[in-house]
Amino acid sequence: MYRLTNILNDISTILLPRVCFGCNAHLSRGEEHLCTVCRNDLPLTDYSFNVENPIDRIFYGRIDVKKASSFLYFRENSIVQELIHHLKYRNQPQIGDFLGDWYGQIVRKDAAFSNSIDFVVPVPLHRKKLNSRGYNQVSRFAEKIAFHLDAELIEDVLKKTANTRTQTKKGRIGRWQGDSALFVLKNASKLQNKNVLLVDDVITTGATMEICAETLLQIPGLTLYITSMAVVPLT
Repeated sequence: MYRLTNILNDISTILLPRVCFGCNAHLSRGEEHLCTVCRNDLPLTDYSFNVENPIDRIFYGRIDVKKASSFLYFRENSIVQELIHHLKYRNQPQIGDFLGDWYGQIVRKDAAFSNSIDFVVPVPLHRKKLNSRGYNQVSRFAEKIAFHLDAELIEDVLKKTANTRTQTKKGRIGRWQGDSALFVLKNASKLQNKNVLLVDDVITTGATMEICAETLLQIPGLTLYITSMAVVPLT
């Protein structure tokens, strides 16, 4: 049966060849979404939740975050950009599963962190964008992380009130004034006195995370951690 399955997979690969999202090379048996070369070239940050890192410093003096981290570095015209572009705009939600499963296996090795997280919360999309895209690109990534942390994925606490992009080119004060009600709380009581991991796709200025975090931190006793698929390296 196993041999028959391999034969059928090989035939399917010939008729509908699977290609690497990084370089478009045909994938071999055992490769998933990325060829071995592109997978080995992915720029992992190697940041953890038990040692200070540059992402912590993004949020110093802005929000009361227990710890921050990220999986990959995001650069223009990179494999990471291609992956996230396909995830968000090319109807490839399985990339979120792939990255989340990989990152989840990494973060669960930090026992002090992994044993403390109660809930994982993805940054939400506005309902219009969610209906248009068909899925929240962050949710699939966050769901896999929650699985590895033995935590609960929860998507009904944060609600985005406007179908707009965070105004990252404004100064921090102007951005805050413009977007202070961009996210609101629902069913917040379930997160009281809990440890929560907030998850986004890419951290650039930290503007979206800052607004989401300030909203979540209205919940009494909540301890907040932050992570993302990728972060733009600080210059």
